[in-house]
Amino acid sequence: MNAESGHHLRELVTSRTEPPIVMVPGIDGTALLFYRQQPLLARYFDVIAFPLPTVDPHVMTMDSLVDDLATLVEEVSGVGAILVGESFGGALSMSMALARPDLVRGLVIVNSFPYFDQRIRLFAAPKLMRMVPWGAMPLVRRYTSAHLHSPHTNVEDIEEFLERAKSIDRDSYIRRLEIIRDYDIREQLAGIDTPTLYLAGTLDRLVPSVQWANYMAERVPGAEMQALDGYGHVCLIDHDLDISERIRPWWQRVVSG
Repeated sequence: MNAESGHHLRELVTSRTEPPIVMVPGIDGTALLFYRQQPLLARYFDVIAFPLPTVDPHVMTMDSLVDDLATLVEEVSGVGAILVGESFGGALSMSMALARPDLVRGLVIVNSFPYFDQRIRLFAAPKLMRMVPWGAMPLVRRYTSAHLHSPHTNVEDIEEFLERAKSIDRDSYIRRLEIIRDYDIREQLAGIDTPTLYLAGTLDRLVPSVQWANYMAERVPGAEMQALDGYGHVCLIDHDLDISERIRPWWQRVVSG
């Protein structure tokens, strides 16, 4: 758990009528990159960040991650939760909605996918990452930052991203890459039976987010898709993006409709 939210999970009691939001991180797994969005969402919802477990990578699967996420939701809420999943976290959140619909009141999926079609990269990446000294990864991330961030991302936010990324667990990160390699829910999308909002950065250079968001919204019953104009893949750290401005009106439409 991160310092802002994890220490009080067992004590979380709310008088709000809305279900809590559980934020599910991308492949970094740390949940530390939600630092900008958590306080913005907390104006309207109780917000809990879910760091992905760092366990023996040989036993980590998408199913085991779903079980871990389900345990957290059961712990913090008796009414289920709205899952806000970014990239890999979006894949995990949709898998959770398919496996445990009783615990998912809503889905907000940011820059994610039902299938990662660049399979050659996924087969090569784990091997390459085992060859690169982990201590060199900050330099790699700095070199590839333009590929990940929005064109207008502040230098300060990129530096914050690089600092927080230092806590990424190497073996768990590589294992999550392998999980994506085997992930494909394209034929199951019609079975997602929860209100769903897809958000997609128009300048995402890592994942064709707009293409996939449209694809998924067309297949998930009642889903909405909204483009995030001018934003890249790691957009939740951007100073001028407040996803509560997308989530709150959408959720109000859900509960009134």
